[in-house]
Amino acid sequence: MVKYILKKIGYMIVTLWVILTITFFLVSVIPGDPMQADTKVLPEAVVENLKARWGLDKPMGERYVIYLKNLLHGELGESYKTPGLTANQIIKDRFPASARLGIQAVVLGLVLGLLLGILAAFHRGTWIDFITIFIAIVGVSIPSFVFAALLQKYGGGDYFPIVGWVSPGMKIPEIFRYTALPTLAASIGGLATYSRFMRSSVLDVLSSDYILLAKAKGLSNWKIITRHVLRNSITPIISIVAPQVAGIVTGSFVIERIFSIPGLGRYYVDSVNGRDYPMVLATTIFFSFIFILSIVVMDILYAIVDPRVRKGIIEGK
Repeated sequence: MVKYILKKIGYMIVTLWVILTITFFLVSVIPGDPMQADTKVLPEAVVENLKARWGLDKPMGERYVIYLKNLLHGELGESYKTPGLTANQIIKDRFPASARLGIQAVVLGLVLGLLLGILAAFHRGTWIDFITIFIAIVGVSIPSFVFAALLQKYGGGDYFPIVGWVSPGMKIPEIFRYTALPTLAASIGGLATYSRFMRSSVLDVLSSDYILLAKAKGLSNWKIITRHVLRNSITPIISIVAPQVAGIVTGSFVIERIFSIPGLGRYYVDSVNGRDYPMVLATTIFFSFIFILSIVVMDILYAIVDPRVRKGIIEGK
């Protein structure tokens, strides 16, 4: 198992290097530069000084080598748009907001989605099943920013602010007020996906012989769910949870912009528009790391949940 994990880590490092290399050269060849991203026109002497300071006057290959050396020392560069602030510091300051929003959205969507999926499977053909299917269709079909706008219009007001985010020192009721609407908007897509997949997975498990045997023994639905259904039906859900966790946690930039959340996803989009190369590279590496890490964790969870997968890993298959 340890050898398998080390192998995955090796693949992760190589993948990150490939992503970094492609992103670096794509960013370097796109039209425009950080000086031209602003509306104001700078004197030629100022432009040359800025290029020399940022190393933009050097050949592309030399800049790539310098960036790799700095990266090995944990230095992601200094932001062009906010001189004096490094990419490390900006990620440190901005990521907690994105992480809080993402984790809350994933937990809410996962809990409600699994619950609805199980209820729909055990009440197939009833109004509970039809409501679950309707929620799944609506949640998958309509973008999250539409839900965000509707929540702002009909749910926002005196109690639920339509903009803003939590600040240090806030108590739990205040945190709930500021995070409820964006969390609900960010979780609706995951809720729909989890409920749909869980319903199908539970229906497959319920048709198995050992479930029929458990029912024949007189076991209650609760015991059947906890002892047999959950463990055997949760495996397919793992494959869709990991990528969605990475996508939401790293920053739902649309939700962050709509609710004015000072998250990393929103800053990433602003960095691309402003040609802030160090921040584009730093956030791309950071997002890619979290996404790839989630895939590795997913594989490990597969081995924990499914004994057949674990046996294959131990045997080296």
